[in-house]
Amino acid sequence: MFTGIVEELGTVAAVEEQGDAIRLSIRASTVLEDVHLGDSISVNGCCLTVTDVAPGEGGADHVWTADVMQETLDKTSLAGVAPGDRVNLERAVTVDKRLGGHIVQGHVDGVGRVVRREPSEHWEVVEVALPAGAGLDRYLVDKGSITVDGVSLTVVEARDDAFTVSLIPETLARTTLGFRQPGDAVNLEADVLAKHVEKLLGAHLGASTKESP
Repeated sequence: MFTGIVEELGTVAAVEEQGDAIRLSIRASTVLEDVHLGDSISVNGCCLTVTDVAPGEGGADHVWTADVMQETLDKTSLAGVAPGDRVNLERAVTVDKRLGGHIVQGHVDGVGRVVRREPSEHWEVVEVALPAGAGLDRYLVDKGSITVDGVSLTVVEARDDAFTVSLIPETLARTTLGFRQPGDAVNLEADVLAKHVEKLLGAHLGASTKESP
């Protein structure tokens, strides 16, 4: 589990094609301070498992590796990453840490697209189009939570086909959302609590309907 608070911007070091998967190598420092093989790290909102860690050459950051299966490539923007790309990284949360964002699983629900950016003096409004047919709009409410590329954000305006968020300078400087442009793909994860509420209420309302005369 994650909280959507990005710890550092890593850099893709290599992408090794393996037919129905890729081996993704990422250069990083902070998220590797206490890493062990088998640990989980969120990469642009996708939960990946550390399979190898190699020291960097000439004092450079270490490089960690994860295997990304076809299902993940089909459902996320990781299919398009290339060496040199910057990616949002976050270690799995521990029980003694503050929940600075919201509950994030690292399970991407769909790939959205940046529609527009409107900069102002102290923040920037970004509009993101929802993937068609994914049904994510029902989980979005004004002032609710949404994860975009692994970043926990508050929805400003929720619509049927898109939503907007306001990004503060800290978010712009420390995450990939600072340089995403219109047309760019972003991974989206809806609030898991909303999904559970929907399922529980759906079952309850269904039972109530059946019991009604």
